[in-house]
Amino acid sequence: MPADSPRFLTLADVAEILNVTSRQVYALVRSGDLRGIQIGGRGQWRVEAVELEDYIQRQYARADEALAADDLTPH
Repeated sequence: MPADSPRFLTLADVAEILNVTSRQVYALVRSGDLRGIQIGGRGQWRVEAVELEDYIQRQYARADEALAADDLTPH
């Protein structure tokens, strides 16, 4: 991770990176699909940058498995 990159990202940051809504990211964190931590008494969530990268890699592996099993139909 480059020195100028933040270690922790807000759910809004993650949403922007994944091009989804903050609500979708919150659901990923709450389900355990994406590891995050709660900071402070107000329950603000943060996702470590390395955890986001791990999540992305797992999604690529899952897509590869689906392709290998021919679970995806062409459009």
